[in-house]
Amino acid sequence: MSRPKLQDVAARAGVSVTTVSRVLNDRGYLSADIRRRVAEAVAELGYRPNEIARSLIGQKSRLVGLIVPTVADPFFGELASRIEGELASKGYKMLLCDCLENAEREAEYLEMLQANRVDGIITSTHNRNVEGYDRADAPIVAVDRRLGSDIPIIRSDNRTGGRLATGHLIARGSRSAVFITATDHPGNDRAAAYRETMRDHGLDPRVLAYGYSTPMRQRRALIETWLMDNDADGVFASDDLTALMVLEWARKTGRRVPDTLRIVGYDGSRAALLAMPGLTTVRQPIDALGARAAQALIRRIETPDDDRESRLAAEAPLPVELHQGWTS
Repeated sequence: MSRPKLQDVAARAGVSVTTVSRVLNDRGYLSADIRRRVAEAVAELGYRPNEIARSLIGQKSRLVGLIVPTVADPFFGELASRIEGELASKGYKMLLCDCLENAEREAEYLEMLQANRVDGIITSTHNRNVEGYDRADAPIVAVDRRLGSDIPIIRSDNRTGGRLATGHLIARGSRSAVFITATDHPGNDRAAAYRETMRDHGLDPRVLAYGYSTPMRQRRALIETWLMDNDADGVFASDDLTALMVLEWARKTGRRVPDTLRIVGYDGSRAALLAMPGLTTVRQPIDALGARAAQALIRRIETPDDDRESRLAAEAPLPVELHQGWTS
């Protein structure tokens, strides 16, 4: 179902298109009755005033919305910084929305950004089944998340990254390496690569998915309990913060890293490697991811007729590399 247009509001209120525009922009004298009729039509049709105002005046806001799971994670903080820098170089400003890994909050941000006249949206969250993306009017680009065939996805080569991490643990002697991730689903290429690599070596894969919305304290408890119940000699963590939790657990429980427990993380943000220089991790090209996401969105905004070309260009995954430290 298409979104209501200005003409629909005018017809429902029994006034002209110009009158609706004047009501929405609070211009000139208008009777209380006309204002009431337009307001009721807007509410009944579920129409976004600012979005329509944008189409009326034919101007761009030069604003872009970025929705992230949490800037507390160094990966997303650095990604947001790179996206903002690239947008700024092209004359755009960025509105940062931290959904705190909450699907309902993400949907609210998506609605708010469109209502406030952003020219486009970049989303890097991982909540599933969030309503609104399929109805969005603003151009959208996704980072490491598949939302639909018409939305470009910017990502690094997660399948290669998963093989690098798992293969490295096996090469270092692990025979019961486990994988810890937020969610385990068919689109999780890191999990798929972990399972494939383990089975290729005749080993049994074991996966813990703690859930994106799980609070940090509870997440840590789940991970520690699971590790206690599993005789693992290696851990492949889907992000560096989780890898650092595993390292702390190993210290508390007397596991010797890397003698009896080998640990590999994922992301390789500057902040994580500064905090733990010895962490073995799969490094994503965060700067390149952010720059490509911003560039792909700007192409969608400024040259919509070239959308298919920009989408296909965005689909090519960026390369990753294994950064080897002393934890494996």
